[in-house]
Amino acid sequence: MEAIAILILVIALVGVALVATVTGLVVTRRRKPAPLPDTHTDVLGTPVEDGAEPVELSSPPATLEPEAPVEPETAPAPTLERPESTASRLQRLRQRLAGSQGALGRGLLALLSRDRLDEDTWESIEDTLLTADIGVGPTQELVDRLRTRMRVDGADASQAREVLREELLALVDPSMDRRLQVSGEDGRPGVVLVVGVNGAGKTTTVGKIARILVAEDRSVVLGAADTFRAAAVEQLATWGERVGVDVVRGPEGTDPASVAFEAVKQGASEGADTVIVDTAGRLQNKAGLMDELGKVKRVIEKQAPVTEVLLVLDATTGQNGMIQARVFSEVVDVTGIVLTKLDGSAKGGIVVAVQRELGVPVKLVGLGEGPDDLAPFDSGAFVDALLG
Repeated sequence: MEAIAILILVIALVGVALVATVTGLVVTRRRKPAPLPDTHTDVLGTPVEDGAEPVELSSPPATLEPEAPVEPETAPAPTLERPESTASRLQRLRQRLAGSQGALGRGLLALLSRDRLDEDTWESIEDTLLTADIGVGPTQELVDRLRTRMRVDGADASQAREVLREELLALVDPSMDRRLQVSGEDGRPGVVLVVGVNGAGKTTTVGKIARILVAEDRSVVLGAADTFRAAAVEQLATWGERVGVDVVRGPEGTDPASVAFEAVKQGASEGADTVIVDTAGRLQNKAGLMDELGKVKRVIEKQAPVTEVLLVLDATTGQNGMIQARVFSEVVDVTGIVLTKLDGSAKGGIVVAVQRELGVPVKLVGLGEGPDDLAPFDSGAFVDALLG
């Protein structure tokens, strides 16, 4: 019995020890959380620890004011250009022509200055004139007159230049009236109708003519009647803005005759000196379009007579330009020619050929791409340029 009591006591002691061990393990694994610091809040409601300096505001938060409305930006008024004077244009005309047209005259002078003018020489002179686009008729006429002057009248090589200048000048015909008819009568504006095929520089020419007239202190209205080409309308509007000229235009595809009518109407109501009407490029083999061009002219004349019909020709097209000139003259009774690109590869003889074909003068020539590179045609300056 005693042994059993001792065994029970030992078991009890071991159990107590195990309980104590387990209880101690549990306690050591539990971590007491760190005490939270005493805090308070600052004036903005932000927690601040004890001992920390509170955030102080120098002033209470500002009240946001609504922004003032932003004024829309207005585009500055375009600066108007002052076009070049006619006198200045003529001076540059001589310089440009001298640089581009001298080959013809130099070639003829070299042939006429030979000691002996035989048939071979005269054939060479004739060939030189024909390749310069003068045309068969005018070429034969000039050769015959030169033969007479050099053979019958006894002019020698030293007089060749003087003789050639006189005969070329007669061929260009300085007696033709080359003034632009830009003034109307009875208080109505003069009306200039500008025609020609696409690519000849027609719209650009309209803008350049406006600059010439503005330089002469004339009031001008432009009519953008090439309504099937939006680019042409925009281009003309830009030309007008640069010199302060009104441009009458309509939606794309509008009847060209109605735009032309409105342009003349506005010109008359404003008391403008001149109305210039740009037209669509017409191909000579499209009879319907050519009839339409005739309609534009008839509609305009219900308000004011057309005082000038200018045909724009690309001088580099040579004899092909003669076909265009012939057809246009049959439809709208051309009164003057504008030759563009005469400073490039054009051959000066086209001046003579087109005048002979239509019986009307070359009135303006284009000598470059600048805004003022259009000048009145001067017969003497042209012939001098041909002679180099």
